[in-house]
Amino acid sequence: MKSLTSALAALSIATAVPAAAADRNVSIVLVHGAFVDGSGWKDTYSILSEAGYEVLVVQQPTITLRDDVAETERVIAKARHPVILVGHSYGGMVITEAGDNPKVLSLVYLAAFAPDAGESVSTLAEAPVPAGEHKAPLVTEGNYLLVDRAKFPTSFAADVDAATTRFMGAAQLPWGLQAVQTKVDRVAWKTKPTYYMVTSEDHMIPPTAQRTMAKRSGAKVTEMKSSHAVMLSHPREVAAFIRSADTSATD
Repeated sequence: MKSLTSALAALSIATAVPAAAADRNVSIVLVHGAFVDGSGWKDTYSILSEAGYEVLVVQQPTITLRDDVAETERVIAKARHPVILVGHSYGGMVITEAGDNPKVLSLVYLAAFAPDAGESVSTLAEAPVPAGEHKAPLVTEGNYLLVDRAKFPTSFAADVDAATTRFMGAAQLPWGLQAVQTKVDRVAWKTKPTYYMVTSEDHMIPPTAQRTMAKRSGAKVTEMKSSHAVMLSHPREVAAFIRSADTSATD
């Protein structure tokens, strides 16, 4: 009787706990943008991890582009499998160079800069903004840029809980001018499969500029009615879009 009871208990536990997803044999590396850190990926990380992916998050300091690329390449080297490299916002500058790494399978840009050779954030930001669209309300503090704290919630993440975005505005990471002004040398989207999610309600990088960068990169494009912080407001859709870059996936 004791053995039967133990067997039934074990069966009950086994059926109550879902089996872990099989290892996908693909790693996903997430690169955050300016003013924030990797914690913004939390929900996306959880969804992708539960789907069986190894997910790594880069915590680059956003002071210089070269250091951010080096930190991203360090994380890529740690990945157990070939990598889908994902960049949000300024993270797009980083993955454009770091994506040249032979371990990287494909690139995913989320409301991100996708520069060509010789371009920097500064040069891309010089393009005129169409009527009805917006540029980021930036302020300069010494050798750094920040988003105007009062305007951060509506500019960066208007569709995210206001208490969360007020904290994000107060906890901003300063964006180094060297990161903003350094021009890209290597352009991975010229040789790697590329995916781009345009955020149509973006008040940081104008949607028209996003569409232009996506088109010239030859990316597979989708649009979301979202603020700039799409991984916060639409994590499931973001995770699904990242998974679309995994050509080995069957579900």
